[in-house]
Amino acid sequence: MKKILLLLISIAMIVPVFSQSMPASDLIGTSAGDVELCFIGHGSLMFKVKDFIIHIDPVKSSGSYDKLPKADLILVTHEHYDHLDTELINELRKKETIMLCNANSASKVSWAQAVKAGDLKTVNNITVETIPAYNIANERSKGQPFHPKGIGNGYIITIGDKKFYVAGDTENTPEMKALKGIDIAFLPMNLPYTMNPAMVADAAKAFRPKVLYPYHFGDTDTGEIVRLLKGTDIEVRIRKLN
Repeated sequence: MKKILLLLISIAMIVPVFSQSMPASDLIGTSAGDVELCFIGHGSLMFKVKDFIIHIDPVKSSGSYDKLPKADLILVTHEHYDHLDTELINELRKKETIMLCNANSASKVSWAQAVKAGDLKTVNNITVETIPAYNIANERSKGQPFHPKGIGNGYIITIGDKKFYVAGDTENTPEMKALKGIDIAFLPMNLPYTMNPAMVADAAKAFRPKVLYPYHFGDTDTGEIVRLLKGTDIEVRIRKLN
């Protein structure tokens, strides 16, 4: 009896540790099947469509990848250390893995394919459209934006009848505000590098995604974006992605 009790205590101690190593997730229904959105942390996401795995800006500092599957498709928005982790990318790579990224990131990963704003790629019936990501107001120094125009990418990922927009590090640019038909949007919300809640609300009210996930938000008060979009038809979902 004592041995059984000790065994049960050991299991109870192990199970929470395992469950805590897995990121929180949501399911989004599409005509191609459910898409599982995994919130790894910071700017790192994983989409799972049946057995097809998309890793977006995979970086070890964002969270644990120990229990996560390898990638069929990797999307990298830009080359900053919190978005590009070449060591992890090589660990997530399979023989057939495809990586799409901006040119600066492609220069660091020999097998990656560079894409730029306006490019359209189709992988396993999933379409990836590249959208520019850049700063308008926030600068490192006078005339030096944190993310200059023409370097970073955002991506619209079309899976079945749903469009998922992962914006990358950007502000509320004219290109973003002109988007149409976005179902799910991930918009960054941390100063001084990307947007404050008012800028996120301005963009969301312009292109009106059905669901908005603020991400890459650090210590920003996520309650503010909820308040700013209250009364609109945009559903704001806050997940642990600091």
